[in-house]
Amino acid sequence: MTTPTLQLSESARAASASESRYRIDAPIRPARSARVVALDEKAAAVARRLAAHPWAHARFYTGDGDARLRELDGAAALLDEVLTGTDVVVVLATEDGGRAAAAAIGRICGRRGITTAGVVLGDGFEADDAVAALRPYARVLLLSADEADAFELLTALRV
Repeated sequence: MTTPTLQLSESARAASASESRYRIDAPIRPARSARVVALDEKAAAVARRLAAHPWAHARFYTGDGDARLRELDGAAALLDEVLTGTDVVVVLATEDGGRAAAAAIGRICGRRGITTAGVVLGDGFEADDAVAALRPYARVLLLSADEADAFELLTALRV
């Protein structure tokens, strides 16, 4: 008669003391530098509500032309300078007015290897041109009627 041997499941083996040397104990670091850019007035209102939440290193802007941005307090900023040292850019749009800014942001982010995400908020197709401008550059392009999705995206990106 043979004695049955006890075999541990993969989960039990992974949790064992002998496997602890393979664990990564360092916490996942948030994005070093994130920028959120609202391309129109409705998107700016969403950005203001999002900015009220505690974020690690996110800064929020509104579009003010092709290569100019404004911080939420109104201070002017050049797009090129805002994107220097940035890891991730999230663009918010609710209409087509920001197509040129979306394309400019996308081009710079593409050249610099900056992860770009677009969130187009609305029920209809008010932002078709903004979607078309972002599509070649955005790794994530979220079309949603719920601004809570923008919050969830920022949370997932650890901004």
